[in-house]
Amino acid sequence: MMMMMSMSMNMSSSSSSVQVQMHVEPFHFEKCQSMSQLRQYHSQIIRLGLSSHNHLIPPLINFCARASTSDALTYALKLFDSIPQPDAFLYNTIIKGFLHSQLLPTNSILLLYSHMLQNSVLPNNFTFPSLLIACRKIQHGMQIHAHLFKFGFGAHSVCLNSLIHMYVTFQALEEARRVFHTIPHPDSVSWTSLISGYSKWGLIDEAFTIFQLMPQKNSASWNAMMAAYVQTNRFHEAFALFDRMKAENNNVLDKFVATTMLSACTGLGALDQGKWIHEYIKRNGIELDSKLTTAIVDMYCKCGCLEKALQVFHSLPLPCRWISSWNCMIGGLAMHGNGEAAIQLFKEMERQRVAPDDITFLNLLTACAHSGLVEEGRNYFSYMIRVYGIEPRMEHFGCMVDLLGRAGMVPEARKLIDEMPVSPDVTVLGTLLGACKKHRNIELGEEIGRRVIELEPNNSGRYVLLANLYANAGKWEDAAKVRKLMDDRGVKKAPGFSMIELQGTVHEFIAGERNHPQAKELHAKVYEMLEHLKSVGYVADTNGVLHGHDFDEEEDGENPLYYHSEKLAIAFGLSRTKPGETLRILKNLRICEDCHHACKLISTVFDREIIVRDRTRFHRFKMGQCSCQDYW
Repeated sequence: MMMMMSMSMNMSSSSSSVQVQMHVEPFHFEKCQSMSQLRQYHSQIIRLGLSSHNHLIPPLINFCARASTSDALTYALKLFDSIPQPDAFLYNTIIKGFLHSQLLPTNSILLLYSHMLQNSVLPNNFTFPSLLIACRKIQHGMQIHAHLFKFGFGAHSVCLNSLIHMYVTFQALEEARRVFHTIPHPDSVSWTSLISGYSKWGLIDEAFTIFQLMPQKNSASWNAMMAAYVQTNRFHEAFALFDRMKAENNNVLDKFVATTMLSACTGLGALDQGKWIHEYIKRNGIELDSKLTTAIVDMYCKCGCLEKALQVFHSLPLPCRWISSWNCMIGGLAMHGNGEAAIQLFKEMERQRVAPDDITFLNLLTACAHSGLVEEGRNYFSYMIRVYGIEPRMEHFGCMVDLLGRAGMVPEARKLIDEMPVSPDVTVLGTLLGACKKHRNIELGEEIGRRVIELEPNNSGRYVLLANLYANAGKWEDAAKVRKLMDDRGVKKAPGFSMIELQGTVHEFIAGERNHPQAKELHAKVYEMLEHLKSVGYVADTNGVLHGHDFDEEEDGENPLYYHSEKLAIAFGLSRTKPGETLRILKNLRICEDCHHACKLISTVFDREIIVRDRTRFHRFKMGQCSCQDYW
């Protein structure tokens, strides 16, 4: 009889539990859109007497942590404290949730782990990866490493991969390798973590050696190695690896590889390659996320196809126009000197209720500086602070100094620097020096010039700029002293190089180059090109380069200005393309005044559009005019 009563009670209890579950189901946490809805769901749990059930509370804690607000975090801690006997699953949930939210200090996450051990709750394989990510000191990571082995997870691949990641984060590469070699059968994550770790610390060749040893490469490992090359500006090697991947693997180009290689196209100005990747993305329906979208727009902007960049940007559905895309497009317009268009796009951004960030205003101020929009720049500098509460960073002040300096308002630019809340860095001071040279403010230029040389003694551009400032004022002795100082310190002028893409191949030319495979033919074409220019009045303009390290005439008496890298690239392009084709040139330094003048003449004499991207902006030459309106 007693047994029958017990069975009856158990059945009743089971039935009640099912009934309770049915009541709870409609309020499932996944339907929560806000903390207020979550509190309503929590109240239902309490009324139904399920507040101590471990399987119902973790999702609530996780939601609170992901809400990423201090109130939600406090609520999550209260929820956790309400559980009489939290298990490993619950501890893992709160540790992982707070790690995601980044609101709880790392030490607090490690204290939660200590609390877990004090309550005799054993960690499991899900505990250690989160703890290793939370470590902000290698000593903490090594302690977790010891615990990982102590609790018997020394052969667990996920835990060991997390250990590798932890060690490479702290540049403990030998320790990372030792962990790697303890894995009986390293998976792709193990190999890729090691490759990425070596790459992160600049050991690209070592990373490639590891990559070569990898028995089976997947998309992630190929991308890790290509990204390493791109991030260190070794774009040619990235393309060689990309071609090898396509030849050796049947891997479909995914969004991560596409994003990396679009960045490589941007770095080399490889428009044809970029177009191929973009077409592949569209043809294969690759998902567009914020990074890939931005990479496509950025590639077209920086390869000189502004119209195509705008077309891609405007074709994006509004939900897919992430802030990075808006910023990229405004920045592209800025680089091309389209200040008014950049301002109009910013206004459209506000109309679409997309909140701008500090990068938005940096690009906007750059657009104003490149277009001479002084009042607009002043207004947006104030607007950024007043309306959006964005405190200016060093780069914003640099843009304002550039804006004012270009416009000849050198004293105002100096006043702005003096009133900055922090000491100006060498970039801001260098911008002011450039303005002093342009507007012949010798006294201030001398002061700032000597200051930037001492701050950046190995930058040849600082010496050349000051020497040119002296020389333009006829102070030859002072110019010679700066040149001598540069020589005494062993500072070498950075060689100028330019690139041009023809039929999918990028060709690179160095200023004064005589070792090119087609050097004889190339120099003959340059000579022919210059003869045409001289027939319409071209005379080499030595302003800005006469007093640098490239002013001495070559042994054959030819002016080295004739063989600046962009002239070599243009001559090569003229000899290899059909009449009327646009030439796109990418240059590592700022274009000099002589080449700028020559490009305008070439565009007329040879009836070509020439687009030159230099270190700071684009110049579009057509029918003897430049898009910069000579304001550069």
